[in-house]
Amino acid sequence: MSKFTHHIFVCNKCKPPKHLRDGKHDSAKLRAALKKEIKRLGLKAQVRANDSGCLDQCDDGQVVVIYPQAIWYGGVTEGDAERIIHETILAGKVLEDLQIPSERLRCGKVAKQTETESSAPSPSS
Repeated sequence: MSKFTHHIFVCNKCKPPKHLRDGKHDSAKLRAALKKEIKRLGLKAQVRANDSGCLDQCDDGQVVVIYPQAIWYGGVTEGDAERIIHETILAGKVLEDLQIPSERLRCGKVAKQTETESSAPSPSS
């Protein structure tokens, strides 16, 4: 069995801010649209779309993360599914209009802060 070239995680805990609650944030429909396009293009052996738990980026609307490329998309709707498959998965293009800027990503920030705090000299030193 070969490895997947892309693993797409769709946050199923998304609670967008009030200004983004427009009915377009339905993780089940988004995942279904991604899976439909993956199947239609015969990519099931290479690409997998899964639900994920919380990705800790709720301020960015519906979030999708693509690994191993570590591409984070926010504000994703069902209508973006075909673009993601065709442009990102097949063509390798990062969709700048959906990409969450790295400075806004929260992943790893707590660990980095803890490391910095533990390496700092104690006040009694």
